Amino acid sequence: MRRRFFVEQFTGDTAAIDGDTAHHLGRVLRAQQGQLYELSDGQRVRLGRIEQVSRDRIDFALLDEIPAHPPAIDVALLLSVVKFDAFEWALEKATELGVSTIVPLASARSEKALLVAAGKRAERWKKILAEASQQSRRVRVPLLQAVSPPARAFGAHAAGAAKIMLSERPDASALQRILNAESRSSQAVLAIGPEGGWTDAEFADAQASGFREASLGKLILRTETAVVAALASINYALGE
Repeated sequence: MRRRFFVEQFTGDTAAIDGDTAHHLGRVLRAQQGQLYELSDGQRVRLGRIEQVSRDRIDFALLDEIPAHPPAIDVALLLSVVKFDAFEWALEKATELGVSTIVPLASARSEKALLVAAGKRAERWKKILAEASQQSRRVRVPLLQAVSPPARAFGAHAAGAAKIMLSERPDASALQRILNAESRSSQAVLAIGPEGGWTDAEFADAQASGFREASLGKLILRTETAVVAALASINYALGE
């Protein structure tokens, strides 16, 4: 199976990769003139033939168009910042599961030291998203937004979306029940809290923005486990 890479744009029937990606392709994968790769500009995918390899740039001639398969449902993930190894694992898996947008949340119970450091890791997180998108053969890389207070993120999404907030409170409805009621939705917003859980104020802010509390069952899951379980459930219920 051919590797897939992302480019800034298609210029007629040509495209180019530069920077770190070109270095990886040229030095690590030992790219050579005439080799074929799949290239995406975020909208379309085309077969690209290497025309020229230099130290930090690779030029392609674009050939056939390859069928693109965007996700059937547009999912935004509002993910509270947790310890970076778990957070970054969750970013990778959320990308593989098709999310379109990721918003890191500065939740009240997120560790303050992590929030201070989060701004410096944005480029690393974008690289993780790009690599996971290539691996899973996505058409485009998810949009990574800046770290946001939960109240602002809760209110920033369309009224027609299925808005779901994972909750450990005993009166939260089962996620399956909520998804059954939202079976016609083509958009979803999933909010997942930190390991310490949501505060009462955050629950109130979410409810005011149209979110419904959802439970994944009696077991208490780590944040990164909840990401995979909830996104897989949403894709099964609302996707293809």
